[in-house]
Amino acid sequence: MPEYLAPGVYLEEIEIGAKPIEGVSTSTAGFLGPTERGPTNPKFVTNFGDFQNKFGGFVEGSYLAYGVAGFFSNGGQRCFVGRVTGKGAVASSASLMGTVGNTEKDIMRITTVGPGNWGNNVAVILEPATLFKDGKNQLFKLIVKYWKKIVEAENITGADVVMAQENNPPDVVEVYDNLSHIAASSDYYEKRINNISKIIQIEMVEEGVPGLQTILLKNGIQGSEITSADYKGIETAPPGKRTGLVAFEEIDEINIVCIPDETSNNLNGLTDYIVEHCEKMKDRFAILQAKQSAGDVARLEPPNDSKYAAFYYPWINMIDPVTNNKKLVPAGGHIAGIYARSDTERGVHKAPANEVVRGAQELQFNLTKAEQDILNPKGVNCIRAFPGRGIRVWGARTTSSDPLWKYLNVRRLFLYIEESIEQGTQWAVFEPNNERLWARVKQSITQFLTTVWRDGALMGLTPDEAFFVKCDRTTMTQDDIDNGRLIVMIGIAPVKPAEFVIFRIAQWTGGSEVSE
Repeated sequence: MPEYLAPGVYLEEIEIGAKPIEGVSTSTAGFLGPTERGPTNPKFVTNFGDFQNKFGGFVEGSYLAYGVAGFFSNGGQRCFVGRVTGKGAVASSASLMGTVGNTEKDIMRITTVGPGNWGNNVAVILEPATLFKDGKNQLFKLIVKYWKKIVEAENITGADVVMAQENNPPDVVEVYDNLSHIAASSDYYEKRINNISKIIQIEMVEEGVPGLQTILLKNGIQGSEITSADYKGIETAPPGKRTGLVAFEEIDEINIVCIPDETSNNLNGLTDYIVEHCEKMKDRFAILQAKQSAGDVARLEPPNDSKYAAFYYPWINMIDPVTNNKKLVPAGGHIAGIYARSDTERGVHKAPANEVVRGAQELQFNLTKAEQDILNPKGVNCIRAFPGRGIRVWGARTTSSDPLWKYLNVRRLFLYIEESIEQGTQWAVFEPNNERLWARVKQSITQFLTTVWRDGALMGLTPDEAFFVKCDRTTMTQDDIDNGRLIVMIGIAPVKPAEFVIFRIAQWTGGSEVSE
């Protein structure tokens, strides 16, 4: 009870009734793979231009950029992208000279954002600031230039290489004008550049006035060949330094996991890591892809038995933005975009199937109905071309052998409901565990599930037919209550997709009775 010590009138704010539960997002994807450049910790990306700004363009030998492009072209709106590098990768770096007192010293350390030898093509140029006034201020301008490839020239290094690039415009230019070397200034160079530049980070070594100069960053190392372990990441790495799937564990927003390079020859075991990650997190779903050389259709099966994954076949041809020719790519990124599009337009309860694959020019193999008759019962979701209807996803099954979790929209609906309830009832933790709390929790969940039912996600003509919520002495023993446990029983009746639409047609003599 509140404490009152003096006479007077007191007002108290109280809460009664249910607390609203807001549905969580279901269409944020997580992508992993090699990129041209950029950081190794996952970054939030909202369109393909944003991806190029942070990670560069298409990389030879990797399908990541093609997958991300397919995601956005098919209706995806947001994703996290994690760059994967091989062991031993080192960022390029260099020092900038300046005056400390009357002595020339290294006063700044420049390092690229992310490791790899791409940083050896980064130049940093210091020029007079636009607002520079001789004798009155010591502002300077810092220009960052990056070339995907530097024109090779013999017997020149460092700044001379940059000068030799005059006829080779840089692919990225960043300009930071009117910078100050004084830490207290709002224009201090660390404040203006770090976490803003997509190319470099800068660190003060010693306070001093920088001189006009041009440097080329160096000593960047690409690292060893990327393995499945690099995609998995190191579980013992400290927070903020984690990479790969381990870093994805820190990002609660991810609902869909896709690795476009999953089936590359040197990545044995990666599919297992993807599925294990989704099963461990229990709030996300994996999109798995068949190998390019999947072999005999009759022998093709999903690689894992899991209710947290779906498996797609075959690959698709899209127009390569680099060559403007057709390029064969795995369909996972495009499928993830279709998930997002279907979730937005219809809801997570709608199976993301019978949907056009935007950007697909043709299929690696045109599958027949007879071939899908073999694949569909195994949990292989086929992508098929239909005359006059385009290329469509024509399957909606998980890779699970459990008939309760046969359809992927059912699994994803449960993920949506479970995570929404989990996040929407956090307020109940440490509240007095009594009948009043039980009633409020039940009311909150009931109101949320009623909305889900009205959206068409649950079976039944009434809410009572669609779900039930129990939270009382029948769900908890006194021992549960004494040990701080509040137990709620929830049952829901999800809608299943009309996978087989059957019309029974017969001749009928008008006027005669037909027994059903």
